Amino acid sequence: MTAEWLTLDQINQAAGAIRKHTQHHPTVGMILGSGLGPLADQIQDADYIPFDEIPHFPVSTVWGHRGRLVIGQLEGQMTCVMQGRAHYYEGYSIAQVTLPIRVMQTLGIEILVVTNAAGGLDPAWQAGDLMLITDHINMIGMSGLNPLRGPNLDQFGPRFPDMSQAYSLELRQLAHEAAAESGITLRKGVYAGLGGPNFETPAELRFLRKIGADAVGMSTVAEVTVACHGGTRVLGISGISNIVVYDPSQEKAASHAEVIQAGEQIVPKLMTLLKGTLRRLPLAA
Repeated sequence: MTAEWLTLDQINQAAGAIRKHTQHHPTVGMILGSGLGPLADQIQDADYIPFDEIPHFPVSTVWGHRGRLVIGQLEGQMTCVMQGRAHYYEGYSIAQVTLPIRVMQTLGIEILVVTNAAGGLDPAWQAGDLMLITDHINMIGMSGLNPLRGPNLDQFGPRFPDMSQAYSLELRQLAHEAAAESGITLRKGVYAGLGGPNFETPAELRFLRKIGADAVGMSTVAEVTVACHGGTRVLGISGISNIVVYDPSQEKAASHAEVIQAGEQIVPKLMTLLKGTLRRLPLAA
């Protein structure tokens, strides 16, 4: 049975369980999307905590999502990495999907880096590109499935949070500097978050493109909404796993295997970009 919303006590129980498994005090949180799990292998002096050992934590059932927390140091920053994530389409409520964000905020996270595999809506782009997320379209939340629905948790933020700068301008600038330093082409654009698990029809893709989306996926926006509510600064990066097909007469089907394969190309660039961005942050005390 899914929980429509979660209590402060449940959040604290999960955070307390994590504290029993690590002496680290992370200030940067990171969520790794489909096929991007190898990024966590870069964490030094790491503690590993499987999701199923954390009370109330959602456990991913999707291939390519390892399903554990990795807490340690990366480029001088004490980091809590989610090696995989849960999705709404797996049967969890939006509140359960975003519980890890509340838990990381309770642990002291000040910055959240979200990554995902996404379909590219701009035909000029290529599979393997990186896109800096400048804004998002919350297709799930706009229809009523908002992660902030229910009693407001005043300890985290206000009833009606502002979302005009959901993705930190400062962090985006640092990412641009890191990309330029490493010679990485960094696209930028708007991410549309849908419920899944089916890939989109050509008509849906044309609609998304017309309303201003540059990439589409099945995650991220609920997590970012909760992060913003709690005052956490966000950096979002999409790995473009495929360029979508607008013409139904074309014989090309999207697949999750394609997403994983593209991740192998994306991971080295994304790791370089993230490490370069982290190096530009003030060193943790």
